[in-house]
This record gives sequence, structure tokens and C-alpha cells, in this order.
Amino acid sequence: MAFLIGDACVDVKDRTCTSVCPVDCIYEGDRKLYINPAECIDCGACEPLCPVEAIYIDDDVPDALRRAVADNEAFFTQPLPGRAAPLGPAPGGARDLGPIGADTPYVATLPGGRRRPSS
Repeated sequence: MAFLIGDACVDVKDRTCTSVCPVDCIYEGDRKLYINPAECIDCGACEPLCPVEAIYIDDDVPDALRRAVADNEAFFTQPLPGRAAPLGPAPGGARDLGPIGADTPYVATLPGGRRRPSS
């Protein structure tokens, strides 16, 4: 099991969750944050801090957001737009890698409207 970030994070990217992650497994896409399931230690420190309640343990994702489980994994296992290769199961920590600047095709095609400056 691992935690993941659902659609409510799209165009919000508050990043409060990144400050408490002890293993630096929350990566920044263009419109959304993603938790690497291979690096997440299931500590849950991020979940209560999310201001839009977008973080779920993957076994407790509501049915309406089930696609988020596969989408979150795809961020690390599939090549993202503008990248020749996937990030991989252990890209080396979000802080060292920095913002990715791309999202999964699913997130990239979601309608906008919630965009606000990232903190």
C-alpha cells in the first residue's frame, strides 16, 4: 500500500505535504503533485495536512477516483510528455529532481479552473 494524491490537487499544488514527508517521495508535476508508490513508507504524515483533502491511502480511494491509483503509478512508470523515458521506480528524491514540468496524459487533459499560484 501507498498513499496517492487525487484530482483535487490539480491546479492547487499547495505543497504543505512535501514539507512533512520523511522520505521525499512527493514529486511535482506541472498541474499536480504525485506520490511515488515505490518510495512511500505509508507513514501518513502528508494526509492530514492536505488543504483540499486530496491524499488517500490507495486501498481507500473512493470509487469515483479509482483511476487515480493507476494514474499516479503511470507518472513514474510511463514516459511523460516531453520525456523519452519514465522517471522510474526510484528517481532519487523529489527535492533533488525538482519540478518535473509535465503530467500524465489524464491530468494534462483535465479542465482548468482551480488554478491559483503555488505556495
